[in-house]
Amino acid sequence: MSEASAHPMKKPLLNLLQMFNMSFGFFGIQHGFEIQFARMTPLFETLGAGKEQVPFLWLAAPFTGLIIQPIVGYASDRTWWQALRCRRRPYFFIGAVLSTLSLFAMPHAGAVWMAAGLLWVLDASLNICMEPMRAFVGDKLSSGQRPQGYAWQAFMIGAGTIIGNFIASATDLQTGFYLCGTILFFAMSWTVFSSPEYPPDDVGKQAETFKGPMKEVAAYFVEVFGSIKEMPEVMKVLGVVQFLTWMGLFCMWIFYSSAVGANVFGGIPTAPTQSTLYQNYEQGVRFAARTLAFRGMITPLYALLIPLLCLRIGRAYTHSLSLMIGAIGLLLVPFSNNRGEAWMLYLFAIGSGIAWASIVSMPYTILVEHLPQEKYGLFMGLFNMFIVLPEICVSLGMGTLMLNFVGGNRAWVVGIGGVLLFAAGIVTTWLRKYDHAPLMKT
Repeated sequence: MSEASAHPMKKPLLNLLQMFNMSFGFFGIQHGFEIQFARMTPLFETLGAGKEQVPFLWLAAPFTGLIIQPIVGYASDRTWWQALRCRRRPYFFIGAVLSTLSLFAMPHAGAVWMAAGLLWVLDASLNICMEPMRAFVGDKLSSGQRPQGYAWQAFMIGAGTIIGNFIASATDLQTGFYLCGTILFFAMSWTVFSSPEYPPDDVGKQAETFKGPMKEVAAYFVEVFGSIKEMPEVMKVLGVVQFLTWMGLFCMWIFYSSAVGANVFGGIPTAPTQSTLYQNYEQGVRFAARTLAFRGMITPLYALLIPLLCLRIGRAYTHSLSLMIGAIGLLLVPFSNNRGEAWMLYLFAIGSGIAWASIVSMPYTILVEHLPQEKYGLFMGLFNMFIVLPEICVSLGMGTLMLNFVGGNRAWVVGIGGVLLFAAGIVTTWLRKYDHAPLMKT
């Protein structure tokens, strides 16, 4: 039986090459994110933004996710192009094109408002790619292979982290954005053209049930609010875990690179570009990118261990342990106070790399078993609310409050992120009872 012709309710086991093909797009997506994490805050600060303004400028990432991901998830659930025999892949490709164009334009931003506007376009485009990629695993893999499928995604994300941060550490601003954009487009195109899709159970009914644009929009909101009411209990607990986790991660992403440049290497981003103070800041930013590349090496290695850990201690305890190790890593950052102590940042990279491998795989592995198959995309989009809402909280004021609380020290804001990750690890232990719970639909 060929992969393309298999009925979705009788999914064959996929081999390693097939799982590689369907996951390779995440390798590209991660380049779009990593060049952001490494370069956007330094770019904002170099263009003149104060460190208190930076959290607000990062609002694009969570806000576009809040709007785009549920819509794209809902639309891709209801999509089937019979002539092309595809469902999710058109969204992959459209998002890849828009993301690549945004990355190419970013280094030419001449003002803070231009860089912020391009960040909005970039993050919206990455979300168009990413949400259908999450649902793709549920579409193509049987229940038994889903942990492997999400582990493969974590592996690709880790590999993208390595290369993306190596590019950020070894190239100038313009070259870094150009290379990451090119890799993103190639990787997403590989998945689009190498991974056939299964038709949904209701194939052929879309045209019959289409009610027109306005009624479809109304139906979307009815579906969303109805699904919120039907949210499984496990999703509610995971929502708390995700809220704490992503608030901590956003503190790290916003401030880590600039913290290394300013607090560890003693640089000033707004100093004249030929001055020692600016060069110290740039050296710190590049050193931060090298540690993030090292983190990327840890992520795929740990991702390969995740299925084994799940068998030994369960999915919930695996995720809890990973988050707590990551929390220790983030808490080490404020104790690296100068160049002589910068080696501690590699310990941060180990801890955060372990946590990241689990964050991008285990919540979805736990959740997907408890969702109705015909609503994978929609529920995954709704689940994304528990990622973007805490990020919005940080962007709209909490990040500035935390910064003021620690006297403007960026590194201590990263440490607060570690405290939040540790709390998420504790809450995750409540999910142990769902490791062997009856499934809604396989």
